[in-house]
Amino acid sequence: MHDGTGTGPRALRTGAPRQDTPGYPTAARAEAAARRLARLHPDRCRLREAGRSRAGRPLLLLSVDDGGRAVLVVGGPHPNEPVGRAAALRLAERLLELAPRPGVAWHILLCLDPDGAALNEGWLDGPLTAARHYEHFYRPAFEEQPEQLPPAGRGRTPMPESLALTGLIDELRPVLQCSLHGVDFGGAFVQLTRPVPGLPARFAASVARGGLPLDVDSYDAVGWHSPAPGAYVMPVPGGGSRVLPDRPELSTWSYAGRYGGVTAVLEVPMWAVDAVGDSGRHPAPGPAVAAAARTLRERAERLGALLPLVPPHARAAGGALLRTAEFNLGVCPPLADEWLADWHGRPLSVSRVTAAGIAAERIPLRVASVLLRLLADAGGPAARAAREEARAVVTAGLEGLHRLGTRWVPVETQVTHQVRAVRAAADCLLS
Repeated sequence: MHDGTGTGPRALRTGAPRQDTPGYPTAARAEAAARRLARLHPDRCRLREAGRSRAGRPLLLLSVDDGGRAVLVVGGPHPNEPVGRAAALRLAERLLELAPRPGVAWHILLCLDPDGAALNEGWLDGPLTAARHYEHFYRPAFEEQPEQLPPAGRGRTPMPESLALTGLIDELRPVLQCSLHGVDFGGAFVQLTRPVPGLPARFAASVARGGLPLDVDSYDAVGWHSPAPGAYVMPVPGGGSRVLPDRPELSTWSYAGRYGGVTAVLEVPMWAVDAVGDSGRHPAPGPAVAAAARTLRERAERLGALLPLVPPHARAAGGALLRTAEFNLGVCPPLADEWLADWHGRPLSVSRVTAAGIAAERIPLRVASVLLRLLADAGGPAARAAREEARAVVTAGLEGLHRLGTRWVPVETQVTHQVRAVRAAADCLLS
């Protein structure tokens, strides 16, 4: 894996320093920057609270040229994807450099999940290596992700962050909602609640301009309609993977549709894997998929045996971390089964097989990293052995990803592409 240091996988383990300007802003820096923009441009810009998180952190909305058809941009929906906050700020800065667009109002939610972001921020001030990223990794269990809405009749109420976002959609009735996401390893792609003519070509051109791979057979959109390479339209209820819990119809993405709005989920990688851009037929998909399934299952079994060793005080203090470890471990066996049942023995693209390889390395790597945080101060020989086992999985995952040819994408490249993609989506819908 290339992480910008030029030293390959050894740098991933040691955290060798690298320079990357600009970096990702913390939530506090993003808030300070937004407040500064509002002070400097009082005639065009205002900042207000759209709600509060579960822990009481403010959800800040920056509005530029308020009045007219609304575009709602959501930064930081997943806390392990910090590009969204950076792109949200850059978009606001860029809009304020330009003359107002008549009849268009921009509303930029800086960070949808500030509580989750706080659990990842240890990475942002240090060298941006994959090893350090995972030392501070946190991504909520599925039901704790604010863009997901609970099914009716299940006795679960929406999170405060979810209610704040749906409240904004009810208030603004946006013609376009852009959700700013990032993948840790892979390529760029866009998911849409309905087709947007012209956007796939504009998006692909931006990807090429940034030197990024276009994910042409995305793991996140298996079974979805793809009107053009790298663009995917969300399925009707019941479409897509039988194992992954994603149900786009039960999301804030689809919620905008009740007012005629369309949502674009914009993905950009932190570490690019060029093979996800290869739509050609893989020469030996069966053995490759079987190997990925075996890796996923075996590492999940190893890590599952470590869960009981998390001490009670860590379970109490780190409940969110524990839930994300349990959720990801629960996905592994049925996901491996699905690959073998649905993918094995079929002709598959290089992109699809590469996606399975990435997932097989990435999911256990995430779990092992979270377990290391939970086991950090546990005493005794069993806990020490558990930490060594988790570290071994982290090392294996990072080295496996290195073999897939990953390379670091500078933050500036990620941010520039996302801002271009948001503006392209707005152009296609509002022109």
